[in-house]
Amino acid sequence: MTSRGAGTAFSRKNYRLSTEPEKSKVTGIVNSRLLNDYLHRVFTSADGSQPAAAYRKHLTFQNLQEHLERLLAEENGSEESRDQVAEGRLGPSTVVLDHTSGFEGLLLVDDDLLGVIGHSNFGSIRATTCVYKGKWIYEVLISSQGLMQIGWCTLNCRFNQEEGVGDTPDSYAYDGNRVRKWNVTTTNYGKSWAAGDIVSCLIDLDEGTIAFCLNGISLGTAFDNITRGAGMAYFPAISLSFKESVAFNFGSRPLRYPVEGYRPLQDPPVADLVKARKLLGYLKNVIHIGIDVTEGKLVEKDTSMWQLQGEPTVLITLAHIFNYFSPLMCKVYLVEDVLMTFLLSILERGGAVESHPLIQQLLDLMWLLMEEYEVHECLKQLLMSLLRAYRFSPIIPDLGLQIHYLRLTIAVLKHEKSRKYLLSNVLFDVLRSVVFFYIKSPLRVEEAGLQELIPTTWWPNRFTKEGKENKEVKEESAEERLRRRAYERGCQRLKKRIEVVEGLQVQILKLLLNNKDRGGGEASRYIFLNKFRKFLQENASNRGNLTVLCPPEYMVCFLHRLIAALRFFWDGHKAKTPAALSSEEAYVPPQLFYNGKVDYFDLQRLGGLLSHLKKTLKDDLAAKANILIDPAELQAVTMDDLDEDEESATSAAQSQRPSAALAIGGALARPAWLSSPTLGRANRFLSTAAVSLMNPRRPLGTLEKIKVLTLRVEQRTREDIEGTHGNEGLLLGRPPEEPDQPITENSLLEVLDGIVMMYNLSVHQQLGKMVGVSDDVNEYAMALKDTEEKISRCPKRRRDIHEELLKSQKVFSEKLNHLSRRLAWINVTIYSKEKMQDIYWLLRVCIRTIEHGDRTGSLFAFMPEFYLSVAMNSYSALKNYFSPVNSMEELPGYEETLMRLAAILAKHFADSRIVGTDIRDSLMQALASYVCYPHSLRAVERIPEEQRISMMKNLLAPYEQRPWAQTNWILVRLWRGCGFGYRYTRLPHLLKTKPEDASLPSLQKPCPSTLLQRHMADLLRSDRDLAPSFLNSVLNQLNWAFSEFIGMIQEIQQAAERLERNFVDSRQLKVCATCFDLSVSLLRVLEMTVTLAPEIFLDWNRPSSELLLRRLAQLLNQVLNRVTAERNLFDRVVNLRLPGLESVDHYPILVAVTGILVRLLVDTDVQGTERATAVLLADPCFQLRSIQYLLGHAEPSALAAAAPATDKRHFSLHTYTEYISAEELAKVEKMLNHLSEESKQAAATTLPTSEEDLCPICYAHPISAIFRPCSHKSCKACINQHLMNNKDCFFCKATITGVDDFTKPASS
Repeated sequence: MTSRGAGTAFSRKNYRLSTEPEKSKVTGIVNSRLLNDYLHRVFTSADGSQPAAAYRKHLTFQNLQEHLERLLAEENGSEESRDQVAEGRLGPSTVVLDHTSGFEGLLLVDDDLLGVIGHSNFGSIRATTCVYKGKWIYEVLISSQGLMQIGWCTLNCRFNQEEGVGDTPDSYAYDGNRVRKWNVTTTNYGKSWAAGDIVSCLIDLDEGTIAFCLNGISLGTAFDNITRGAGMAYFPAISLSFKESVAFNFGSRPLRYPVEGYRPLQDPPVADLVKARKLLGYLKNVIHIGIDVTEGKLVEKDTSMWQLQGEPTVLITLAHIFNYFSPLMCKVYLVEDVLMTFLLSILERGGAVESHPLIQQLLDLMWLLMEEYEVHECLKQLLMSLLRAYRFSPIIPDLGLQIHYLRLTIAVLKHEKSRKYLLSNVLFDVLRSVVFFYIKSPLRVEEAGLQELIPTTWWPNRFTKEGKENKEVKEESAEERLRRRAYERGCQRLKKRIEVVEGLQVQILKLLLNNKDRGGGEASRYIFLNKFRKFLQENASNRGNLTVLCPPEYMVCFLHRLIAALRFFWDGHKAKTPAALSSEEAYVPPQLFYNGKVDYFDLQRLGGLLSHLKKTLKDDLAAKANILIDPAELQAVTMDDLDEDEESATSAAQSQRPSAALAIGGALARPAWLSSPTLGRANRFLSTAAVSLMNPRRPLGTLEKIKVLTLRVEQRTREDIEGTHGNEGLLLGRPPEEPDQPITENSLLEVLDGIVMMYNLSVHQQLGKMVGVSDDVNEYAMALKDTEEKISRCPKRRRDIHEELLKSQKVFSEKLNHLSRRLAWINVTIYSKEKMQDIYWLLRVCIRTIEHGDRTGSLFAFMPEFYLSVAMNSYSALKNYFSPVNSMEELPGYEETLMRLAAILAKHFADSRIVGTDIRDSLMQALASYVCYPHSLRAVERIPEEQRISMMKNLLAPYEQRPWAQTNWILVRLWRGCGFGYRYTRLPHLLKTKPEDASLPSLQKPCPSTLLQRHMADLLRSDRDLAPSFLNSVLNQLNWAFSEFIGMIQEIQQAAERLERNFVDSRQLKVCATCFDLSVSLLRVLEMTVTLAPEIFLDWNRPSSELLLRRLAQLLNQVLNRVTAERNLFDRVVNLRLPGLESVDHYPILVAVTGILVRLLVDTDVQGTERATAVLLADPCFQLRSIQYLLGHAEPSALAAAAPATDKRHFSLHTYTEYISAEELAKVEKMLNHLSEESKQAAATTLPTSEEDLCPICYAHPISAIFRPCSHKSCKACINQHLMNNKDCFFCKATITGVDDFTKPASS
């Protein structure tokens, strides 16, 4: 091997140099006397003593190897005796999991056969070695805190998918998920475990006991008098449910928590350990002892500042040491026990990592004096040990352990050659390096020391019993104020400690993002970029396979650290290049989405599939971006081609895999490294159905094979990303709409793009999940408050009740103390102000990116969908998840950001360039939520007028052939607060029930928008085609929704009346309630239209007005008749009060109908009232009784029939005085009087009509129209309604060319 360093090159095996005195000046090697003293000082004997100078053998470099071998051979005799097979143990000396026959179910096992992931209901596996005598221990590293049973079993134990370790007579287990111990029966035992804990399993076969420890703390004896004797030997074993994962340490690595008197199942490599420690001692001596050539003596040196300054004597001495030390440093146990411990001890002196250059010097030595494969293996094992130590260290108040391991990681990564090797081959390929950026949340607050850090707990009491926020904020008492301030001080102490860890994590990322270290190959940043993109691909392409995904809690921490590091470099570049943008103005330019320089895998674009966009928009790409698509790339990849590829790939896979492996399909497509418990990536698949072993490194699955045209990420260089003169790199193809201004370094743009993708993959979901702790605090606080009120009201004579209440109070208080401390941790690590600012920054990045992309016209279709998703979701997170701790309104530029997001939602929810139905629905839902809150609604009102009008026009598009429920909901929200009796937040009959979530958009106070209503009215009046098409579609949907609702309640009523016990399907009830809610909201939109633009119905100069009015009257009469009939179907179903049908009641639907009628019959001019009255009375379904029902008036016959049931209350608008004003009630009285008079007059003047003269279609109106050319006849209402959808005659199917008025001749 030839190595660079200190100006010397030599082979490790060939360094016997001359030590003759005359050569010392030439070679730099000291004289023989000084060399002899130096070598004796360095290579001391085992006891550290040195023989007197007279008895010492003269040492030179010629006989040093022989001397060193003799020193290393000392004590070997005693060591050999220790290496003999220990009594009481049977099986291989290297203990692993038995992957050949000792398992049940489906399991994924790591390559080292020490980590396992459950892949079936309840898989079990045991180790290869058993014990029958003595005291033994092994450790289990818990990677997920789910259902597992860990312990011991015998060879006779038979497990299945329901019964595992502890469920059979001779097996014993501890289950920290349910906090129980298992041996056929089960009892409470131990403490709950969490991911990152270590369980020690101890068996004493001399005493017959089994015990367990959690993070080194004994949980006590779990089992005694276990079965022993002939044929009884115990194997370590585990049973675990689907997706749970652990890693075993039988002794292949140093035990984290050794117990005195207990031996690990696998013996440590004692001889190698002694040898490595001796060699490390010699290495330390070299560092401590210096040679003063001028004085001719040895001197003590300051080890912290030691450097190898090209001294051949020292270099050759070190080469002798490394000749023996290097092979030992390839072994896991020795790296962790010897090397890592030594490196950590260097950093223990405190100070910044930079103040310890010795570690850099040692790494230089390793690269110089070790074979390359040895350095690689040593560094890999060192990083694995550091990662494992970081992840499985318990949380202590000052986070000292985590800080310790992160500091050493930084020190190692500061070494350029080591960093590049680790980045290229280890950090993302072998390790779950994202773990380094995670700060785990303590499940057991007491052990984490949070009681000392936050001695005083506090929680807000701002919720009423109904779960609504208490608006009457009571004055905070002095005691509460003191508690809150003490709690806040504790939270600040915790925050400062966590910020230290976060700062170290950001330092690691700064090292990985360094782009100035170009010595010896590509800079670190470009290696990181390629690995980071691959990491994103693995997470994006395996969304359904949880064993492959990076856990979301890791992603959240990684995202925040990456944002901090990115902004550091971005602003650093801005400082050097003033013309560039600052990180506050950051965005991703649109050309990244279509120039093919960044791989977006198979992620959906706004305009559909990339292959389709390249074909349809190739001319736009050529014209706008000067990008020509390779004709070979345009050859259509049809679905048939894809199917063929998949089939061939599947058949190839089938020939390589066992049949059972195929049972889990895509789950095997990639290595499940992200759930791999030992933090390594590769694993094997075990199945009892076909006992076989997957190849250690599985070939890539079909997901990669299909994508033949994607970018080869690994092959990209700095020039491909940053570009050079005449080459724009990632920014190739700048469209004319994009400013010709430097943004930042191109590589940082790709990191930013990756951050946005990370948020979309799992960060948002995790932010929502952690809010649950805050919800728990609120629930327990309400329960405690309720209990304290009961205690104060409890009679003194009922001491039994009083004692029970006191017990409950104690339980709730303890739980709240625990949760409030845990919440403090979560608020600091996830919901702090700084984290909120990160998410806000990301929201603004997405808004700017969407705005720049939108300007490119048709090329906007190339933007990945996740940019719009992240813009909507990050706003939702800021509003809903961070609000208890921090307010979004305090963020800089909040109002402007809100308005810009509103403009995006308003423009793109109906954008023809966006084809994906899911993203269109999401935009619609986001806009619907936006208009429910006053702040965001005002933001919509502040967007430019042209955009507002365009939005309203899109909302008024016909409801057919598109999702219309959300559109209708938006219009309803704009109206709510203006309609008849429509000022409620919750329906009157639901006030006494607890809302599911008071923060839901539907439960917000009414906040109507008169500005948007005005736009709607102008559009309906000015566009004569828009109004009829919109209103016809609303009437059609109302007809459908109400008919469906009536049909469903008939089925529900029939099911309820059967004698046998029936359960109505909850889904059917939900659909029924939805149809009712839709009917009400459609009626409200009609009320809104009638109020804002009554002439659409009442100005009969408009061609469709009369028809629309007739259809409206017909539907209103149908609704009224169905809902108001005495003892009718609607009444009976409402009185059942079925869960799921809570919203179904008389009030919401009747006030909506009343609002329309009042507007048509009372709040309009005389001519309008006459027309509306005539049409309403002319409808054959009209019943005056239905109108009387609204005010509680019943027909005399009905009153007589109902006389015995005096307790039955009739519906009446008069009972809702809190919701309906006196003025509104007076209008209803006026309407009723008017209709009563008009109906009497109509009855008096109506002449009987013969059947022959009635319309043959509806039999309700006289014939009044004749069709051309066939001369068939009907009433105008029927033919006008028919011609809206069909041009064929009712009777002869001839095409109707015209309709004329028909008057019956007088002679007949």
